[in-house]
Amino acid sequence: MLDALRDRGFEIEFHSHAEAILSVDFHGAVRELESALLTATIPIEEIIAGGGGEAKGTQRLRKALTSRDWVKTKFTIEKRINGKPRESQSHEVDHVREFENGQCLALEIEWNNKDPFFDRDLENFKRLHADGAISVGIIVTRGRSLHEGIHDLVARFVEEREITRFEDLEQWGYAPTRRQYAAVTRRMERKKKPLTFREAFTDTFVSDKFGEATTHWRKLEDRVRRGVGNPCPLLLLGLPRSIVTFHEGKAALAEVQSAYEHESGDNLSSY
Repeated sequence: MLDALRDRGFEIEFHSHAEAILSVDFHGAVRELESALLTATIPIEEIIAGGGGEAKGTQRLRKALTSRDWVKTKFTIEKRINGKPRESQSHEVDHVREFENGQCLALEIEWNNKDPFFDRDLENFKRLHADGAISVGIIVTRGRSLHEGIHDLVARFVEEREITRFEDLEQWGYAPTRRQYAAVTRRMERKKKPLTFREAFTDTFVSDKFGEATTHWRKLEDRVRRGVGNPCPLLLLGLPRSIVTFHEGKAALAEVQSAYEHESGDNLSSY
């Protein structure tokens, strides 16, 4: 099961009998999930232009899941006494695959959030499983190879694109804040072991946008090993370094800019 993902470098972990449950009762849904993940790519240009937030590639993965009926769902669980509602809780999950018999799989993608979002997701899965709303909870995040390789990937980008100053980054959709500009400048102007612009930008960008306090494989593993979300059956999936591509160039940037313009237009139309 999920052999094609393993071959591509995805990290895969099952907890609390999730493998047995998925292989027997949900093998069709697992194939859908695998098919969607195998299409996942994130051009390096999207990471730079997006500043570390949810890349367009991640949004395309969401669309691929939605097209396979893994849709955003709001669960409302009510407690009643003698037919009268006494307590109600709501839990929203970004991707839920529901079946005719009422069984559900719940999935969250945490590409680059603050790591407490793992606590939220796992606790939601725990409650929904305890109430019989879901059979398995699934989390997709940056795998170890991707998280640890981000620095090398950004360094490769600035090297191959011959970036030597902030102005060179403008054509790739990146505009630094004052704080980011100052942080890079300090690294370049320090007396002890000053860095080149490429080194200073890479260090600053990665630590600022993809630091240890963001959602990645080790942070997820830490929580699961502490028992967060237990005893909900879990499938954990780590996106590999290999999903980051370098051949799209300006075509990938055009998609990011088009999305920004569309979002800006939507915001303006609301006033």
